[in-house]
Amino acid sequence: MTFALKPAVIAARPLRLGFLGVGWIGLARMKALLGTGLAEAAAIVDTNTEMVAQAQALASGAEVFDSLDALLDRGVDAVVIATPSALHAEQSIRALDAGVAVFCQKPLGRSAAEVAAVVEAARRNDLPLGLDLSYRHTAAMRHIRGLMTDGALGKVHTIDLVFHNGYGPDKPWFHDRRLSGGGCLMDLGIHLVDLALWSQDFPAVASAAGHFKRAGEPWDGSDASVEDLAVGTMVTQDGTLIRLACSWNLNVGRDAEISATLHGTRAAGRFANVGGSFYDFTAEVLTGTTATTPVSGPDDWGGRAALHWLGKVQAGGFDADCLQFTAVADALDRIYASGSLPDPASPDRVFA
Repeated sequence: MTFALKPAVIAARPLRLGFLGVGWIGLARMKALLGTGLAEAAAIVDTNTEMVAQAQALASGAEVFDSLDALLDRGVDAVVIATPSALHAEQSIRALDAGVAVFCQKPLGRSAAEVAAVVEAARRNDLPLGLDLSYRHTAAMRHIRGLMTDGALGKVHTIDLVFHNGYGPDKPWFHDRRLSGGGCLMDLGIHLVDLALWSQDFPAVASAAGHFKRAGEPWDGSDASVEDLAVGTMVTQDGTLIRLACSWNLNVGRDAEISATLHGTRAAGRFANVGGSFYDFTAEVLTGTTATTPVSGPDDWGGRAALHWLGKVQAGGFDADCLQFTAVADALDRIYASGSLPDPASPDRVFA
């Protein structure tokens, strides 16, 4: 039997967390959350015994279960979900309807409809819902958003974003659209769309278009495969042009190329990775032919999205900011739909 605790009760002791999936992402989030001293791992579910052993090394008191239902019956306050994408929406809704707050790996669902259903479950159960859109929590991107908010960039009229991963996912489900919801756009482009919309306080998107390739050839989503190169364009209702490109296994000469450049009438703010790193970022201010770098150096940002959610769990109640997750998912749907791609979660979807 599951139950939801009042915030005052939760505040009197560490939060009891359940971890559904403890691969490298799940383990990293566990380490960040437990490191606060505000939470403890009460339950773990994963079919990989090696990963379970690593999780137990971090949390020796955690019990191991074989299902989400058993984890929920443990009486946890919240659950951290890091499972294959096709499971996220259904697992999140089950947890929320059991009275348990949820933090989920991206994407929250394979379509805007799935994401909206999860957000509605959080609303009707009056519970916090978090999503691991982690790049918005980097010091470099926070600085650039601050410049935009303060007016230092002037009117931002164009945003260029890139995320090229020199590698690609090694798990087969990433390459089956019925399971992943999409390829590199769903995996990497979700961060780019989030940064573009979040930096502007989520304006309405007036139009969206996308172009896709797989192994160098045009891709139209007519089978269960996914794209490995995506180029998208969005225009907001106030006229801001957003251009994004992302890929797996493109020949970029480094591990990764990641950037977001906000072009304003006074200056541009550029968020960019350093030397091909997935983890190190700088913030640059570009004025004419001059560039300054106000933010650089080490930044332990990986767990901040989870820590932000942890604070919401302590406060209790539905957090309207999770409506942003639906806005991001809707923009992705619209980019995909411009290439005549049907919803991968639709029961009417037929693959060749």
